[in-house]
Amino acid sequence: MIFAGFEIVVISYLLGSIPFGFLVAKTRGIDIRQHGSGNIGATNVLRVLGKKWGIPVFVLDALKGLIAVRLAMVLGAHEIPLAAAGIMGAVCCILGHNFPIWLGFKGGKGIATSAGVLLGMLPVAGVLSFCVWLLLFFLTRYVSLASIFAAITVPVVVVLQLIFVWKGNGWPFFYFALVIAVLAVWRHRSNIKRLLTGTEPRFEKKKETESEIQDGTGAAPL
Repeated sequence: MIFAGFEIVVISYLLGSIPFGFLVAKTRGIDIRQHGSGNIGATNVLRVLGKKWGIPVFVLDALKGLIAVRLAMVLGAHEIPLAAAGIMGAVCCILGHNFPIWLGFKGGKGIATSAGVLLGMLPVAGVLSFCVWLLLFFLTRYVSLASIFAAITVPVVVVLQLIFVWKGNGWPFFYFALVIAVLAVWRHRSNIKRLLTGTEPRFEKKKETESEIQDGTGAAPL
């Protein structure tokens, strides 16, 4: 059991730590950390490079979360309960994305990766939280606000499932949902401050061309 748990922790963290946003931007000759918000996540890639590159980064970040959950369940199948193995893999994958060893532990905010692990662990909560994200994003154009409320939606949905569907069984899933929600909100603490002071930028289409980004003549970082 100890060996299986160690395998899940290490492999899930390393999988989560693959900085797809950073790597994709590098293929364009750009250090994404020097542009936009400076974040390596899909939102900043979308803002700086556009849909052509931002959407694939979102998909890849989500996919590594889904794979981490499924792989953890396989690795722990004979020694660890499936739910515990999946939760372990999910949390470690998100931590890997947020704090990647390859980039000095400075990563993304974990929203796309959290979406992936939710699809693997709690698909109903994942789909409903994504709907909340879409609604708030299109109403406000604040990615951060949409992400924060989408994260809060997850434990709310899970506790409702506990009461009305699972009949009180499955509390580990609620604790898991609560942990990833708190982590997501905490990662947005600087955004929360800007939202409260009215200085948080709304999402806009990219203003810099790749040539402008590369020669440093593009728009100033947000």
